[in-house]
Amino acid sequence: MDRRTFIKKSAMAAAAGAMIASPIGSVIAKEGDKVSIQKKLKVLLINGSPRQNGNTHLALMEAAKQLNKNSIDTELIQIGSHAIHGCIACNHCHMTNQCVFNDDICNHAIHLMSQCDALIVGSPTYYGQPNGTVLSLVQRMSYAASSVMQNKPAAAVAVCRRGGASAVYQTLLMPFQMQNMPIVTSQYWNIVYGRTEGEAALDAEGLQTMRTMADNMAFMLQRIHANGEPKYPQREPHKATSFIK
Repeated sequence: MDRRTFIKKSAMAAAAGAMIASPIGSVIAKEGDKVSIQKKLKVLLINGSPRQNGNTHLALMEAAKQLNKNSIDTELIQIGSHAIHGCIACNHCHMTNQCVFNDDICNHAIHLMSQCDALIVGSPTYYGQPNGTVLSLVQRMSYAASSVMQNKPAAAVAVCRRGGASAVYQTLLMPFQMQNMPIVTSQYWNIVYGRTEGEAALDAEGLQTMRTMADNMAFMLQRIHANGEPKYPQREPHKATSFIK
């Protein structure tokens, strides 16, 4: 074998199975003659606390760092201190897939959700309930844009000083369960404890729970998108009934 032929064959062998970035931000996996295109996976995180650097942010960032270690991108929305409308049941969104209110972050969140593959919503505990503004946001997103949330894995994170987090966690999960969104669990309920800003960093088990949740979400996403296009279960047409006689 001459030198030129040897170099050519070596280069071809190195290319087989190699991962290269595509122009659209996807990954092209080549193995032998089989080529599959996998897009870069991304998770939307919603911080339901008005405190930009509080304990809810700390918990979500722990999950984000672990997702990044699993080669999954993240994008964070914080509700901040601005007002967020509650749903007024006008049904305008059923014609447009957009909420009729365009002066808060809801439609922006819907747009980002359409570009993401999973969702994590975190909230502090207010009187045993999620922050009212994040609950309004999730309800409006679920009603206005069910089509961009369907089938995407989701998780809830509750943060509290002492008690009430279990009720927050359960409440945040309820909309996901009506959207065919697989619920991502962890080694414990997704709860982190802390009162003053940064105090959650002392909750070693809580932060480990965030990392385990992120690992579980990455595992689920990678299996769903294993061959490029996501694969979801085939479902029956929805049948809506009421109990009015």
